[in-house]
This record gives sequence, C-alpha cells and structure tokens, in this order.
Amino acid sequence: MNTLTKITRKATLISALFALGATAADTSTWNEFRGTTRDGKSAATGLPTTWSETENIVWKTELPGEGHSSPVVAGGRIWLTLSPDQGTNRHLLCVDFKSGKITKTIELFRYDPTGERNHKMNSYATPTPIVEGKRVYVTFGNPGTACLNAVTGEIIWQRRDITNQYFDVGAASSPALFGNKLILTCDGEPAAARFVIALDKETGKTIWRTDRVFMGEKLPNYTHSSCIPIVATVNGREQLISPGANGIRSYDLETGKELWVARHEAWSTVPRPVAGDGIVYLCSGVINPVMMAIQLDKAKGDITGTDAILWSTDKDVPDMSSPLLMDNRLYTIKAAKLKCLEAKTGKVIWSENLKGQHLSSIVSAENRMYLFNVNGGSSVVELGDRFNLIATNKLDTGCYASPAIVDKSLIVRTSTHLYRIEQK
Repeated sequence: MNTLTKITRKATLISALFALGATAADTSTWNEFRGTTRDGKSAATGLPTTWSETENIVWKTELPGEGHSSPVVAGGRIWLTLSPDQGTNRHLLCVDFKSGKITKTIELFRYDPTGERNHKMNSYATPTPIVEGKRVYVTFGNPGTACLNAVTGEIIWQRRDITNQYFDVGAASSPALFGNKLILTCDGEPAAARFVIALDKETGKTIWRTDRVFMGEKLPNYTHSSCIPIVATVNGREQLISPGANGIRSYDLETGKELWVARHEAWSTVPRPVAGDGIVYLCSGVINPVMMAIQLDKAKGDITGTDAILWSTDKDVPDMSSPLLMDNRLYTIKAAKLKCLEAKTGKVIWSENLKGQHLSSIVSAENRMYLFNVNGGSSVVELGDRFNLIATNKLDTGCYASPAIVDKSLIVRTSTHLYRIEQK
C-alpha cells in the first residue's frame, strides 16, 4: 500500500468518524422530559448566555391556557399541553419551531374537574408529552391518555380507564417510553391505588401492571408521588427504576416483576433519577426527603441499609428539580440552593444560593447549566469544582416547566408564554 493510498484511507476513516459523531450528537430533537438523553444534557453549541424580553428572542408566543408540561421538540414541531378553562378541557398544542405560530390546537379530553384536587404549584396539564417518529404520546392522568399522529393530529388510540386519586396534588407524573412500552406511574393516596403500568405503544393495551408493595402489606399514611422512572441495563437485563412513596423500587422492564427496593419514610417524589457508571442517584420525596446513590450490580431484594447504597443524605435534598450528573459531579438545586457533589461519595464540593425558587429541572450544554426560577429569573452557571455564575437573566413571568435545548435555541415555557431564545 503506497503512502497516497494510506492517506486517502485515513482521510475516509476520519470523515466517517466525524459523520458518526454528527449523527450521535443530533441536537434537533428534545423529545421527552429532560430530552433525548432523559437527563437534561445536550451536545448543542452556540447557545446564548444572556437574554431578556428584548434581547436574543427569536419569537415569543402567548399560550391560550395554563399548564406546567415541558415543551418537547421533534421534526420542527414543538408540543405542549394546557387547559384553557381550569381543567374542563385538556388540549395538546403544536407550535412551529421556526415561526412560533400555533399550528394545531387539539381538544383531547373534556372532564369535570370538580373532584380533582389540585395543588397550587401543580396544574391541570403537568405531564410532559413524548414524541417518537410520527407519534406523540400524552397523558393528563384521570381525564385520559392518548397516542396521536404527529403529522395530522389524529388520535390513534386513547385510554380513559387508568384513573386514581392523587391526594390533594393532582396528576403530575409524565409518561416514559422504553422500547415498545409506554410507562405510566400512578401513585395515588392510600384509599385509592399505587401502581406502575406498561402499555403497548402501538395499541395502548396493557402489557403489565404492578402494584406497589409495602413492608408487612401495611399502607403508610401518605403514598402519593409524581416521579418519572428511568431504565438501566444490569447484567444484560433492563430495569425500570421507579422512585415512589416509602421506597425506591426497580422492576424488570419485560415483566413488571419487582427486583429490589430501598425503603425510606418519604413521599411525594418528584425529581427524575439520573444514572452513570453503574450507579443510580435518586431523591425520595418532598416530605422526609433523602437522596441516595445505589450501586446497581449489588441491588437485589430489600437493599435497605446494605452496602448497595453507597451513600445517602437528608441535607438540601432536591424536592422538585431533577439533578444533573456530569463527570462524577452531581449538581442539585433545592429552592435557591445550588450544590455540586462528588457523585460517587456524596461529598459536597461547593454550595451557593441563587435567587428565587427553582421548580424546573437543570439542563446543560457547553459545560454550563441553565436554571430557571418561578419569578422569571434565570442563571447560567459553569460546570466544575468552583462556582462560577456566568450570567443572570430576566423574563416577564417565571417557569414551572423545564426548558428544552434544540440546536442553538432554548425553548422556554413560562406561566404565560413560550419563547425561542437564540443568540442573534
């Protein structure tokens, strides 16, 4: 082989590797809660660090109703849910990514909300939709769950029989999609039911349903939670890791069989877990909270108090915002306190106070994280072992929903509007 041939082949190989990298780092889609990676991370570049109502706003669209679902983006379409009338009607909206124009308002479910208690920090449209290919999946809890054609908006299937009583909070857990299974977490109050259910994504039919099991079959006083599970592969098998009241549980994804449980006394779980290097990091709930790291290859049966739990803490545990895991660093925020921990030990590296209450989850790109509060303020903070506040910004109203990162844009839902924020 002559030198020219070697150089040509090497150049071809490099081009192929770059092509693979480009495919792997596709940033045009943010298709579910916390994005395509399910953990708030994006490979996007060129994002802005500063914005206001007059700076770096591509468009701003007023929303015709209320809701806390996070925007999801695929195929140039932004999807989100809302209710225009305090819960009587539940709508799915489609917004054009380029123009910000509302292209579809799909009236999915009409429902009498009289008996549906709802916390002031919740809404009648909180679960975030999921987009996969030409389908969009959405749930509102008791009013119904549906699958629609993402191009035409036509309903492919729907279920109205998966109901519960969600204490005084209301439905808030977003659906999760793994393979052919759409997972719904339905943790209601003691007098109602607590279960995880897997639906066939093609038909909506039940594949399995598993009830939450409590020690001694004795129900705690409070059993409501609103968490979204993740999946981890352990010894070649996929586990559905699903925090709930009084226990973090793992189920076999194929059968729904419980594999392990770490018991605790907390309830009203919200933050979605994150995982890396065979360890899952979880927060247990708003009430009596605990955060822990679990080594998955050691987790079998009841792991409460065993060495499968690498560390746990009850200090500044996130109650609403999901954490960020990056390079053996775990970033968490509770209310206004932002912390950086050594992930595998739980050791606090730094802790700082931001302004305002933070309910939306952390998202990150370009070695920085973006944090939005309920008052319209936001902070851009550098990732790393020293706290570095890059910028603070302000919009007219605040965020309960978590933002999406798409290409060079932040898609941000506030209490009143949807924004596309991009460097001009």
